Amino acid sequence: MNSSQPRLSIGLPVYNGEKFLEEAIDSLLAQTFTDFELIISDNASTDKTEEICRAYAKQDQRICYYRNSQNIGCARNFNQVFKLSSGEYFKWAAYDDLHAPDFIQKCVEVLDQDPTIILCNSQTSLIDEQGNFLQNYNIKLQTDSLKPYKRFDELLTKHLCYQCYGVIRASALKKIPLMGGYGNADGIFLLRLGLLGRFYEIPEYLFFARHHPQQSMSMFWPDYLSFLNNSKDSAMVPDFYAYSVWFDSTNKGKVLLPHWKMFWEYIVSVWLVKLSLSERLRCYASISQKLKGTEYLLLKDLIKVWQLLWQRWQRTFFKKRRITS
Repeated sequence: MNSSQPRLSIGLPVYNGEKFLEEAIDSLLAQTFTDFELIISDNASTDKTEEICRAYAKQDQRICYYRNSQNIGCARNFNQVFKLSSGEYFKWAAYDDLHAPDFIQKCVEVLDQDPTIILCNSQTSLIDEQGNFLQNYNIKLQTDSLKPYKRFDELLTKHLCYQCYGVIRASALKKIPLMGGYGNADGIFLLRLGLLGRFYEIPEYLFFARHHPQQSMSMFWPDYLSFLNNSKDSAMVPDFYAYSVWFDSTNKGKVLLPHWKMFWEYIVSVWLVKLSLSERLRCYASISQKLKGTEYLLLKDLIKVWQLLWQRWQRTFFKKRRITS
């Protein structure tokens, strides 16, 4: 690692990423912007991820490799790479995505020029396992507004959270909670970041998000590509129960109310940032409007909890009967 503090820290959390990891690292090392450190946090992978990372760390002093002794869940590993960082700017990178060579350079230039912008990303294209073009991601959010409540309203729109992989001011990240261990944690994280400052999207396709069966969206939201072609269909939602466990492995086996949890986090978000009373009320109005029609999901949570508790009671009851008979 360079003795001087890098301008940018790139955090790459990974678990069993051997299939795409080398391509992802190569696309970062090929950036025209070179003043960065690459922090890789291996979440106790069982494939060749460790071997690949150690080989790259030997070749490039900008790479620092950490390996967790056990899998700590996606959210904690995601947060860990930021906690280990030291740069003025920070960027998360996924083990399976690719970047155009000038992605970071152009993002840093935007942030250098305008202090009101706290996150800069580019337009996104989706690619397949072989890196072939699938389609462009065309959900456009007006998150460059000077009004915090307008950015909040835009980020309540259902989207795929690719802004998480933009370049972000580290100072802004330190002002809000990082990734939570619940469903839609990345969306709520962006919602809170948007209350702090403006986002800017470079009008070029410089980020390439890979679609493949092993990614979380494919596992927990199999029809998400269909959603991109019909984003107004509010009935299309991920399995937030599964996402809650994926974000935080300690949730496995627990009684969860994922949609109630998300609703609560929306409410809490409005109080994490200094806003006027009028702005807070506008944010709450946005929550009411944007979530209208999804109340059935709150009822679904309650039904699922009742079913789970009933099943547990039945198992306990029949177990006791077998012991006493």
